[in-house]
Amino acid sequence: MKATGVRQLHKQSIESPNNFWLEAASHIQWFKEPTAACSVEDLSKTTALWFEGGELNSCYNALDYHVENGFGDQTAIIYESPVTQVSKKISYAELLYDVSVFAGALALQGLVKGDRVVIYMPMIPQAVVAMLACARIGVIHSVVFGGFAANELATRIDDALPKAIITASCGVEVNRVIDYKALLNNALDLAQHKPEFQVIYQRSQAIANLDRDGDIDWLIFVEGQKPVECVSVSATDPLYILYTSGTTGKPKGVIRDNAGHCVALKWSMQNIYNVNPGDVFWGASDIGWVVGHSYIVYGPLFNRNTTVLYEGKPIGTPDALAFWRVAAKHKVKVLFTAPTAIRAIKKEDPLGELVKKSGFDLSSLSALFLAGERSDPDTLEWAEKQLKIPIIDHWWQTETGWSICANCLGVEELPVIQGSPTLPVPGYQLEVLDKNGETLESGIVGALVIKTPLPPGSFSGLWNDEQRFNSSYFLNYPGYYETGDAGYIDENGYVFVMSRTDDIINVAGHRLSTGAIEEVIASHSDIAECAVIGFPCELKGEIPVALIVLNSQQQNSHEDIQAVTVQMVREQLGAVYSYRQSVIITALPKTRSGKVLRSTMKKIAQHQEYDLPATIDDPNVLLQIGSALTNLS
Repeated sequence: MKATGVRQLHKQSIESPNNFWLEAASHIQWFKEPTAACSVEDLSKTTALWFEGGELNSCYNALDYHVENGFGDQTAIIYESPVTQVSKKISYAELLYDVSVFAGALALQGLVKGDRVVIYMPMIPQAVVAMLACARIGVIHSVVFGGFAANELATRIDDALPKAIITASCGVEVNRVIDYKALLNNALDLAQHKPEFQVIYQRSQAIANLDRDGDIDWLIFVEGQKPVECVSVSATDPLYILYTSGTTGKPKGVIRDNAGHCVALKWSMQNIYNVNPGDVFWGASDIGWVVGHSYIVYGPLFNRNTTVLYEGKPIGTPDALAFWRVAAKHKVKVLFTAPTAIRAIKKEDPLGELVKKSGFDLSSLSALFLAGERSDPDTLEWAEKQLKIPIIDHWWQTETGWSICANCLGVEELPVIQGSPTLPVPGYQLEVLDKNGETLESGIVGALVIKTPLPPGSFSGLWNDEQRFNSSYFLNYPGYYETGDAGYIDENGYVFVMSRTDDIINVAGHRLSTGAIEEVIASHSDIAECAVIGFPCELKGEIPVALIVLNSQQQNSHEDIQAVTVQMVREQLGAVYSYRQSVIITALPKTRSGKVLRSTMKKIAQHQEYDLPATIDDPNVLLQIGSALTNLS
């Protein structure tokens, strides 16, 4: 590519998408190369079909190709499990053997290209084996977050209609063992669809009873099986279905194709994260979420990185040094996690004293990437102060599968502006529109939308729900993908994602961003994290109320903190924001992937009915918030 700077590269990707992405596609391995990059039938409703006519296999790109080229002895997976006190390294050759044998066992049971398998597993190497084995034979996998309630698992079974389910006997957390087999049995009782068989990996912490028709022990399933070769699949064939963690109604099954996914992730590893083949990369998430798919399993393995599979927490396994201990031990070059994880560490170590005293050698760590929710500047500042490396906020979604906006360190490191995920990534043409679809000037908050076609790696549809695919994402702004996020673009092109569209509050006719208020309040030294919601007001319609979690070493009373933060908001944002009240809570309600449930809290504040989100980490937190807000009113 002739373009060198990230702005020039972005311009090239928008003006000549075929040339740009065909060049990127030349860096993956094809069984049959495509003749064109992009074909689009209807820009107003659908995403593009990428690399039509091409054939490949995602497992081949992740494993076989590297082993064939002499890298079989390189570590593919570092399995680090502080909850079970296991630390293990698995080479590319070892992983390839396990995957190809498990794929052979699936094939012997009659599974063929296009069939579905649900994977319901904890963060153990066998989960990665199951995913790649499905990809190897063209079977579509649907990973469901381990420990999800039985009814949620049943809903996904009835939508994906899998021929098989792959699970483990249990999941292990800090203070408990979760009986996955019991959850699976309950889900199968609830589901209308019945899979043909279930493979159960027995963990020593809890041996499951194989008490249901079709139950097969993992070791017996693979015993005596022969490895099988990769199946060639079409570029546009689905690789996986991943259900979004919606709070109500039928979950949305995001479909990811094979070729666009492979091309985009391979490109992103080197150009966004600046990691080269052989480097150690750690996506500190879960395989049940999109981050786990993209940057624990597929992205790092496509790029021949060593990926860290971590079965633990940022704190409590055993302490707030867990991330830094693992990063130092395994010489991690880039760490990618959610802002909520860093806030949890900061809450326990607000002054960074534990980091300083630990003596961990973090010299290998070149950057910390954050995504999954908005990164407040105070958290970024804390991380920068402790780690003294670039802290990169980047923005993307389950639907996009990789970054919409990022500081592309592998192309050109741009100045970090706190509160901004920097510029749109090549391939994404981002705009800010008002409710009438008119383009807004720089600095004005509106709906963040992406001009279609979306780049490769983005979702190609929703499983068995084309109508919802169109109405949910492409109806309100024809010719654009509606991200559901609100924000603005400044005069330098930097993007600021302020909140979800429905988190904008209307104060006396002024549409104001809760994210802007949170940014100011979170900068108070006693505050670990906060969320701002709209609270009913007879005079102004809505007023902002802050729900505040204090750090473990706060110095001031709630009254003093409230008075100071009120003054801070007035001085930095203006009196129009009408911020006057806050409540102290022990924790914010979050999904298990770390997203704060602002819309649910807002419904509580406005006395509206709400469904308990299936993905909530601790339902009791909502009860505490309800009580606090009732007292406030």
